[in-house]
Amino acid sequence: MRKRSRVLGVLLATAMAAASLAGCGGSTGTTEAAKDTTAETTAAGTEAAETAATDEAADKAAAETEAADSEKATTAASADATELEMWTFVELHGNHFQDMAEKWNEANPDRQVSLNVNVLPYEDMHNKLQIALQSGEGAPDIVDIELGKFANFLKGEPQLEALNDAIDPYREDIVASRIELYSKDGKNYGIPSHVGATVAFYNTEMLEAADIDYTTIKTYADLKEAGLKLKEATGKYIISADTSALWQLNDLIAQQKKDWVDDAGNVNVNIPEAQKGLETLKDLQTAGVATTIPGGNPDTEEAYAYYNAGEVACAIMPMWQMSRYTSYMTDLKGKIAIAPAPVLEEGMPSSVGGGGTGTCVTNQCSDVQLAKDFLAYAKLSVDGNIGLWNNLGFDPCNMDVWSMEEVTHNPDNEFVQYFKNNPFDVLNEIKDQIGLIKSTEAYPAINSTFSATTLNAIFDSDQDIAAALEEAQSQIENELQ
Repeated sequence: MRKRSRVLGVLLATAMAAASLAGCGGSTGTTEAAKDTTAETTAAGTEAAETAATDEAADKAAAETEAADSEKATTAASADATELEMWTFVELHGNHFQDMAEKWNEANPDRQVSLNVNVLPYEDMHNKLQIALQSGEGAPDIVDIELGKFANFLKGEPQLEALNDAIDPYREDIVASRIELYSKDGKNYGIPSHVGATVAFYNTEMLEAADIDYTTIKTYADLKEAGLKLKEATGKYIISADTSALWQLNDLIAQQKKDWVDDAGNVNVNIPEAQKGLETLKDLQTAGVATTIPGGNPDTEEAYAYYNAGEVACAIMPMWQMSRYTSYMTDLKGKIAIAPAPVLEEGMPSSVGGGGTGTCVTNQCSDVQLAKDFLAYAKLSVDGNIGLWNNLGFDPCNMDVWSMEEVTHNPDNEFVQYFKNNPFDVLNEIKDQIGLIKSTEAYPAINSTFSATTLNAIFDSDQDIAAALEEAQSQIENELQ
């Protein structure tokens, strides 16, 4: 077996077994990066950053295991297999790659891989990777990079391999916007884990108690009308006004076909479209049908309990939120229906891709072409995407899977069993409406400003929306100088 000599030194000194961390993706307590990380770990029942995941929880877990070795797993392979090292912050991602390595080896006896998976804490892994790439040694062959961190690795000349040739055989079948997330200057540097299509999750039991049919809610005006009816009948809220994440607001921006940066990449958050989206949510709060929520957004431990108790009837979240329901809101099994998110105006696209993890090949890889081909197979092929759905509950980027009823409507699948309707029926309904908020170098600052300051100022302190957006624009520009 061909082995590589790597000087990992301190890069692995604080690694940990992250079985309970991980998912897809700031906030006062939860970053989108951590959320996405959570998203992905909960997919199998215990997910963290896509986390029930909070930065606080991640930091605590990392601190408690700071001196521990990273969790490692190695694929069984022939003696002449090429050894590839992988870093990830989500144990379940590693499990998926191990499964795919076994299938790859069966199908490619002359190009076998021995995959060594190292699971490290979220922040620790990204920091170690940055150091290893900058220093020119110690990086793995393959690595997961969460969306909220990805722009940091595209600065200057990326120390990652372009994956265009490996992606090309699958390109026509993949949701294009998810590939664009991990790209620069026409080169694709990461392969996505899921679409993360934003949808509405409705508690039909709550709505039916007020004689509300969720399928009639098409616009935010419809949502407000249904919310007033629900409040009068039950005293409960129909939706939250999120204060610690941009999932909800990103969808409202994408519906208007705008972004947080202009065409030249300049920060542009003080725009009429942002004001319109925030005014719509503030109007729901003022009318008494929306509430701020414990934890600040639906993807927090506090919020899971709030939803599970039937306090709020609807969450606007990426599709990976399914795993939170199956794992943390078990009392709602059979009561939650998935539907297109409401739109500001009829005819607008209803969805945007939210969160994500791009898997990459570093420029220190021992066999670049083999790593690229294996990676594309593991995450873009039909087999790979079936595995991502069955094992992690991710809405697959390969749309061929969306029409495979033996997969999408499998009665043994836990997500098919949990939800009142079939998730893929909704995905197929909105497949041409899934927009993109670009992952730029400015996005981490935009996310943290809104999640820590702007949204709280508007929904907790009743600050004027125009003034809050002006302050956010100035704060972000200053941070990026």
